[in-house]
Amino acid sequence: MAHTLTGVVTSTKRDKTITVSIASRETHPLYRKQYTKTRKYTAHDEKNAARVGDRVEIAACKPISKTKAYTLVKVVEKARGTVELKEDVNTVIEEKKVGADEIAREKAAKEAAEASEGEDE
Repeated sequence: MAHTLTGVVTSTKRDKTITVSIASRETHPLYRKQYTKTRKYTAHDEKNAARVGDRVEIAACKPISKTKAYTLVKVVEKARGTVELKEDVNTVIEEKKVGADEIAREKAAKEAAEASEGEDE
């Protein structure tokens, strides 16, 4: 059985190649302090099935190129993706930060100014 590793895809910029980061917790032998060690592996993804953020399983194989010696076995868990807010939601968030009362006063003042300009003409 080939050596298998499980990690998170950090890059899919190259065709049929993914970069997988594998984090492990280790303890320093002298100071007994725990730290995280991250290793990066490049793996062959024949069908371009993996996306950034996916948890994948890779297995060792004969070297495919100078840097690739692993292949994608399966996508264990798909990434949930990122959420982009629409402009309407951003304005609501800003209103909550500034305060609804101040914004209402500014709107009323603008409407009053526009109304007085309409009467002058």
